Amino acid sequence: MTSAAGKSREILLSIRGLTVEFRVPRGILKAVDNLDLDVYNDEVLGLVGESGCGKSVLAHTILRIVDPNGRIAGGKIMFQGKDILSMSKEELRRFRWKEMAIVFQGAFNSFNPVIRIFEHMLDTTYAHDEKASKEEIVKRSKELMRMVRLDPDAVLVRYPHELSGGMKQRAVAAMAMLLDPKLLILDEPFSALDVLTQKFFMKTLVDIRRETRKSMIFITHDLAQVAEIADRVAVMYGGVIVEAAGVEDIFYKPRHPYTRALLKAVPSIVGSIDELKPLPGPLPDPVNPPPGCEFHPRCPHRIDICSRVRPKLEQVDDVSLVACHRWRELN
Repeated sequence: MTSAAGKSREILLSIRGLTVEFRVPRGILKAVDNLDLDVYNDEVLGLVGESGCGKSVLAHTILRIVDPNGRIAGGKIMFQGKDILSMSKEELRRFRWKEMAIVFQGAFNSFNPVIRIFEHMLDTTYAHDEKASKEEIVKRSKELMRMVRLDPDAVLVRYPHELSGGMKQRAVAAMAMLLDPKLLILDEPFSALDVLTQKFFMKTLVDIRRETRKSMIFITHDLAQVAEIADRVAVMYGGVIVEAAGVEDIFYKPRHPYTRALLKAVPSIVGSIDELKPLPGPLPDPVNPPPGCEFHPRCPHRIDICSRVRPKLEQVDDVSLVACHRWRELN
């Protein structure tokens, strides 16, 4: 694990007060609720939390690809001084892939099934640079395929259905880096892969990070994966960030009760299975969230104020933030 301390503090992506709502039969569902988050230049930010906490919605919102029944109800998303939420459709088209790209959960729906992998590379490049040389696209595509440990001569000429799931996922990662974006978002990229393929792909990503120093947001519910690649970790619960800190602090000095509960729920290869403590109760209902702290109904340390007042995300030190009324006395 690496530390966030001493890294460049230049903010690459800044999110303030972001709220994303979806209209559902029961009412208005708040998937992201007044969320604040920064991503720094030259870092891998791990974004963790249980399924349903809003991680993927946040990732999609950053690139403004929210589902049709959803809307961005408030907030700001600034990327190197550019306001993403005020961009026109043409500005967004040019911004995506060139400045920021995403690798979705499953590669199976990321490719057009009727065109070859190299044609995807051509289309993506020409959409941003009509004068690009085909020879340069071939050269860049082959370099990227080698970077993700694929044989370019074998893979680029194939159709998506001719590749395995792991090969498709790595090919999508290569395509996401085609235009050398400043920020790469990986939204649970291992979710559809077997364990051995996950380990191989993780090693590939760690190598890519070491070689390119590319900034990334790595979204997962698997804390072990975060430990391998992240510099800093943001913990998400009920549509908000409840804690953010260097990866070592998250694992060895967690401040928020939810972070602690997550860590206790992870099985150890040396400890007894009897020591596992699954989180009590379900995630909060995003249509009817609890008042005060979102975690208080499941928190063993809750007091009266927790059910009445929502804690603010408080600066602990240069790197760490936490949203908990009692974090000082619990540490």
